[in-house]
Amino acid sequence: MKFTADRLLLFGATGDLAQRMLLPSLCALHADKLVDDDLAIIGTARSEYSDEEYREFARVALEKFLPEHRKPAIDSFLPRLSYQHLDATNLEHFPQLAQKLGTVGRGISKGLAIFLSTAPSLFEPTIAGLAASGLAGEATRIGLEKPLGTGLATSRHINDAVASAFPEDRIFRIDHYLGKETVQNLLALRFANIMFEPLWNAAHIDHVQITVGETVGLEGRVGFYDGAGALRDMVQNHMLQLLAMVAMEPPAHYDATSVRDEKVKVLRSLRPIRADETVRGQYGAGAIAGAAVPAYAEELGRPSTTETFVAIKAHLDNWRWKGVPFYLRTGKRMSRRVTEIVVQFRNVPHSIFDGKGARTQPNRLVIGIQPSENITLSLMAKVPGLDRGGIRLREVPLDIAMDDAFAGPTRRIAYERLLLDLIEGDQTLFVRRDEVEAQWDWIDGVRDVWEDNGIMPKTYFSGSSGPEAAVALAERGGVTWHE
Repeated sequence: MKFTADRLLLFGATGDLAQRMLLPSLCALHADKLVDDDLAIIGTARSEYSDEEYREFARVALEKFLPEHRKPAIDSFLPRLSYQHLDATNLEHFPQLAQKLGTVGRGISKGLAIFLSTAPSLFEPTIAGLAASGLAGEATRIGLEKPLGTGLATSRHINDAVASAFPEDRIFRIDHYLGKETVQNLLALRFANIMFEPLWNAAHIDHVQITVGETVGLEGRVGFYDGAGALRDMVQNHMLQLLAMVAMEPPAHYDATSVRDEKVKVLRSLRPIRADETVRGQYGAGAIAGAAVPAYAEELGRPSTTETFVAIKAHLDNWRWKGVPFYLRTGKRMSRRVTEIVVQFRNVPHSIFDGKGARTQPNRLVIGIQPSENITLSLMAKVPGLDRGGIRLREVPLDIAMDDAFAGPTRRIAYERLLLDLIEGDQTLFVRRDEVEAQWDWIDGVRDVWEDNGIMPKTYFSGSSGPEAAVALAERGGVTWHE
């Protein structure tokens, strides 16, 4: 059923995600008149606020996290907000929520969009409460924020609970990386330019690197992170989605079914890893930007075997990518904050310049996702000169900075796009159940390899590029990590 919701219900409306991302994103959409005037936003959480108290809570968050040029829209945005206290474990609270939803906005509701950002333990009772109170009907769709389980079994349990009340075409599983402009640009780069797609295969690409580096530590996520670790927190969702978008076959159409069909084929092609294809790490003490930072165990307050760094050499067993390694690397307290994809092409099969003393280097495509969005293609070019001592060649970068290339359009954070798509019902940038389960199936295999082989985290200095073993993992394949 296609509809544009005129009510948006935010579970976890007082949490960190709501303050930093959701409320600022919704205010930005309001400022640019991208949502209908009749869209009402209802927040719910355990905290007991009146409508006015919640609006004041939202004002404080918006003043803190909204970009300066957006702040004039705050006063006109706040009247959209209302609030209903809810204990999701108490079914008796849901009729009050249903009544609240029925009294906000103007006229008869056209549809309800729900953004569920709660602890995984609350998913099942929340879904039960929504269904029992009539809030899971045909004119309701639901967005699910991660984590969706800790493995394949728990993910299936959560998905079964959600599926008991919502069909798949009304379930929007969120991976905020898919809302980033440069991630979406992967599809445009590959499928809107004839020069790349003929070369996008094992015959012309030597390897691919995907790096997600963070300089931060636990940042108040102690309870969640120590039970998850880098593999579950970053590789299972963000990094495997990036891999799928790099490696997918051309979809027939740019729509939710076609795009996600191709991504799940990639995820199901992932070869189970061996023990010598993975490295775990945990940051020790060190320095970030000249400031001393403590070790993970010191931040946590106790010893732990949770990994804060993972490096994996992955393979896809399919026609296009057979024999091409995909190197995945992610870690906290790294030397720099970066998310990037490096596509390393093969060298030319025969260099006509060898006899002139010139050496060629293989072309490299670097797609920067954060902190800056850019695309850099390195090409070989002749160094100017008379060449009496031999020809000299040098790599020359063709650099496209998105901020410079698109100076006019407003740069948006990922949640603006995802919230708008949730309200309007476009699932293209959301994750389907079979994708999630294919991801978890492979991740569970990685954890089994760690357990079976006693692979424990290796300590690395904060402010470094990770454990030395990760360097060795790449170098064994003749590869150097891009820094």
